[in-house]
Amino acid sequence: MNTNCLDCHNEIHYPVTWSSFLFTPKEQWLCDKCSSQLQFITGDTCRICSRPLSLLQSQHIKEETCLDCIRWEQDPKWAGVLTQNTSLFLYNEYLKEYLSRFKYRGDYLLVNAFSSAVKEAAEPLIYDLVTPIPLSPERLYERGFNQAEALAREAALQPQHLLIRSHSEKQSKKSRLQRIQSEEVFGINPDLQPEINNKSILLIDDIYTTGTTLRQAARILKEAGAKEITSLTLARG
Repeated sequence: MNTNCLDCHNEIHYPVTWSSFLFTPKEQWLCDKCSSQLQFITGDTCRICSRPLSLLQSQHIKEETCLDCIRWEQDPKWAGVLTQNTSLFLYNEYLKEYLSRFKYRGDYLLVNAFSSAVKEAAEPLIYDLVTPIPLSPERLYERGFNQAEALAREAALQPQHLLIRSHSEKQSKKSRLQRIQSEEVFGINPDLQPEINNKSILLIDDIYTTGTTLRQAARILKEAGAKEITSLTLARG
């Protein structure tokens, strides 16, 4: 049983109840103070991307869909490639700093804070295969692990490497327009291409920002014969 917070390292105090005497309490990885800074996405959201509709003005919403997703769906190149994205948390300053430590400073254990939430969020979703958004070999070497794969693996989602990625500039350094206009960076893993045909595939990534990365991956999978693509992301930027 973990007894220290992964973030602040203070001791985690488990409540003492009759139930805790009879059953092992659910393991916590963040203390109450740190976990309270995570903002779960609640209420009405865009039916495609999970953006909270309460953060948008009414003119930017149509039929429970945000203006960004409407624009994606109006483009013949991208319409229908990504059926739905589910995001768990708002990408606030606390989560931004936490994920920075996880992704760029190689602290793999930090992923444990989200394993239960990701697993629970995936349970009602319908899919045949799970695949993480891949890193390029160069980026994987720099970080030591793929954060999307870590999220899937620690949530016991049994990810498969259906996609490969070429080296490119970090997406976080690009503007929204640059991301949308960027060249295709994904390809299909030739060893697993036969597995894709007519399958429903769940993409896993850490952050949904513009939706470009997920849609690029989804389009490649659709072109390879996939039936439907959905995604599960930790945060909605």
